[in-house]
Amino acid sequence: MVQLHGTSHADLPEMPASLEKADRCADLPHRPRVLLGKMGLDGHDRGVKLIARAMRDSGIHVIYSGLWQTPRSLAISARDEDVDCIAASMMSNSHLVLVPRLMEECRAVGRPDMIVNIGGIIPQADVQIMIETGVCEVHHTGTSMADIVESVRRAARPRSGPECYEHPTASLARALSLAHEGRWKPEAAAQRRPGRVIGITGSPGAGKSTLVASLAGEFVRRGLGRLAVVAFDPQSPITHGALLGDRLRVDFNTLDEKIFYRSLAITGEDYATLPLIVGLIGAAGFDTLFIETVGAGQNDVAIRQYVDRTAVVLVPGMGDSIQMDKAGLLEIGDLFVCNKADFPGEANLVRDLLDVAQGRPIFETIATRGKGAPELLEGLLKD
Repeated sequence: MVQLHGTSHADLPEMPASLEKADRCADLPHRPRVLLGKMGLDGHDRGVKLIARAMRDSGIHVIYSGLWQTPRSLAISARDEDVDCIAASMMSNSHLVLVPRLMEECRAVGRPDMIVNIGGIIPQADVQIMIETGVCEVHHTGTSMADIVESVRRAARPRSGPECYEHPTASLARALSLAHEGRWKPEAAAQRRPGRVIGITGSPGAGKSTLVASLAGEFVRRGLGRLAVVAFDPQSPITHGALLGDRLRVDFNTLDEKIFYRSLAITGEDYATLPLIVGLIGAAGFDTLFIETVGAGQNDVAIRQYVDRTAVVLVPGMGDSIQMDKAGLLEIGDLFVCNKADFPGEANLVRDLLDVAQGRPIFETIATRGKGAPELLEGLLKD
């Protein structure tokens, strides 16, 4: 289906209030999941962020993979996230090269059935070529926000079981979807806990996602085995939509398939399906699992009961020493991370942590530069 309109991008209407407030996905077979990606050299993401928020407010689970994605990195992300469709855009007139490659890569990574919608500056003469390549819908720059949202809802078809895919990672990704939705539970014999399950928690904005990305890169460089990451983000209690943006910190153009990364949405600390998710990942042969929590408050401590070791990430300037003495998050840490250690107040934070830690290790990191990641990884993996 092709949707073309003549208005300019600046004329895009605001999302109707009915789409913002109501859960319009309740009657679909499952909560729609979409991967937003920017292929090629397009370095602007304001438009895609607006689309992401509109979809989230419409009850959709949105995975944003960031700028400068390759066809392969998008295909891997779409498979591992088990999305209903890829919504890719480009502004560099490279669609006749990149889009066919994206379709090829989806087949190569085990998801030949992936729905792909393309947006951007697509000349009318090239629309039919896109459709013949296998693209489902083509959205011009004038396509309304409501039409873009509806295109994702149309892609949310009933899901088959994990056995429908021959590729083992595609099968795992589907199993995780069904398990997290409470639609499927394998036999206990089909589950196995990984050798290491490590929780990474901390307040919003502490840099957990960037830190996990840095740790994953270091893990792969050292060849320490098979690594999986599960990253939780909050689900709206009103629309049940979610913006899952943690994976954009990971450079999948470099790491390729060397790690398995899955984003999931929860309300509060509802980790009811986490034991099953952990068991499925271990049964798939992953030795180490990092679990990144939703941005945590002082009383968000549930992750401790699901992991073998917990790292609590803090940043300078988040409070005085009295905050350190309060019961809650700091009590569950097996080790502490002072991230953004180049910020003012780092020395004060480390000093206060020394009083609280009582011998538990403290690491200083600058996740954006990878500084301190090797030492932290050794601390996390230490037997």
